[in-house]
Amino acid sequence: MLIKNGKIYTMENREIFIGDIRILDGHISEIGAHLEQLEDEDVLDATNKYVYPGLVEAHCHLGMEESSIRMEGNDVNESSDPVTPHVRAIDGCNPMDETIRHACEAGVTTVAAGPGSANVIGGTFMVYKTYGNCIDDMVIKNPVAMKCAFGENPKRVYQESKIKTRMNIAALLRETLYKTKEYMEKKESARRNAGNTPAYDMRLEAMIPVLKKEIPLKCHAHRADDILTIIRIAKEFDIDVTLDHCTDGEVIKEKIKESGYPAIVGPALTHKSKFELANKSFTTPKTLMDEGVLVAITTDSPVIPQEYLSLCAGLAMKAGMEEIEALEAITINPAKILGLDNRLGSLKAGKDADIVICDGSILDSLTKVDYTIINGKVVYKG
Repeated sequence: MLIKNGKIYTMENREIFIGDIRILDGHISEIGAHLEQLEDEDVLDATNKYVYPGLVEAHCHLGMEESSIRMEGNDVNESSDPVTPHVRAIDGCNPMDETIRHACEAGVTTVAAGPGSANVIGGTFMVYKTYGNCIDDMVIKNPVAMKCAFGENPKRVYQESKIKTRMNIAALLRETLYKTKEYMEKKESARRNAGNTPAYDMRLEAMIPVLKKEIPLKCHAHRADDILTIIRIAKEFDIDVTLDHCTDGEVIKEKIKESGYPAIVGPALTHKSKFELANKSFTTPKTLMDEGVLVAITTDSPVIPQEYLSLCAGLAMKAGMEEIEALEAITINPAKILGLDNRLGSLKAGKDADIVICDGSILDSLTKVDYTIINGKVVYKG
C-alpha cells in the first residue's frame, strides 16, 4: 500500500510534512515526498488528510471490564487477597468486547491493559493491538509491567481484613520484594552449588522480573505522599517504576523529575470522586513535561472510554500544552514508557504500520477518523 499526499505527523523529532508512506509486509518501508507507485501497489489518497501514528495508551483495563455487563464481565481486580502478583491480564481480557472495536475506530491501535488498583500487588499488565479475536495473537508484549497500588483503593477494599494504613501497604510491598530477593538468591545458590532448589512459589516467580529490572512496577498513586513512598521503595530495592495517575504531580514536580521515573497522567475527564483527586487537573501533564519528565496521558479506560484518549490530549492542549506535546503524550511517549518505541509511536521506516488517517486534527473532537491501519492492514474505514 502507498499512502499519498497526507499531512504527516511523524512524531520523529516533531517533523510534520506533506508526503507519502509506503507499507510492505505490515511495516513502514519508506516515508518521504513524491514516492512513485510500484507495480501492483494499492494507493490510498490522503490529500487534505491528517496522518498520525496509531495512538498508544500506556495504562488501561480495556477488555477486562466489559461493556453493558456487571460482575460477569468484570475481571479487573482479584480482590481475594491484597498480594496477587501471579495473576495475568492475558487470562482476563475479552478481545471481542465492543470497547476494543470502539478504540480501534477512534485510532487507538495499541494499549497496555491489566489489573486494577484494589490490591497492593495486582498482577501483570500486557500490551496488545486493538484488532483481532484471539488475545494471544493480539499481544505484542507480555508481561510489560507488574501492577501495584497505594493509597485509598487498597485501604478501602481491605479495611475490614488486612489493611488499615498506608504503612501496611508499603510493608506488604516491601515484604514481597524481600521474599522475592531471598527466593532468587536460594535458586541461584542451588544452581551454582548443585543444591536443592526452593519449593516453587508462583507469586515470587512472578516478581522476579521486577527485581531483575526486566519489567517495572506500574504504580497507582494519586497523592503526593504515596508518590514519594513509591520513589523511596524503588530506590531502596533498585527497581524501575512508572508513576501512574500522578494526580499530585504538580505539587512535587521537582521530586518526580529528580527520580527519573516517567508519569502516566490521568484520567482528568472525571468527577473528583474521592479526596485523592482534589488536585486533578488537565494542567498536570504540561507542568511535568516542562519539568523534563517523560509524560503520557491516560484514560484509565473504562473510567473514561478508550475512544476519548485523543479528546483527553486535546483538553490538555486547551490547558496549555502545545499541539505537538499533546500528540507526543498519546503516541511516542507512551511507546517509550512501555519499551516499545522501536515498533510503535511514530512513523518511521522499519516500524509497525499502525497508522490513523483523519479529516482534521485528531485532537479536535469534531474530527472524523477515516482509516485505522494496524500491521499494514486497513481494519477500519469510516
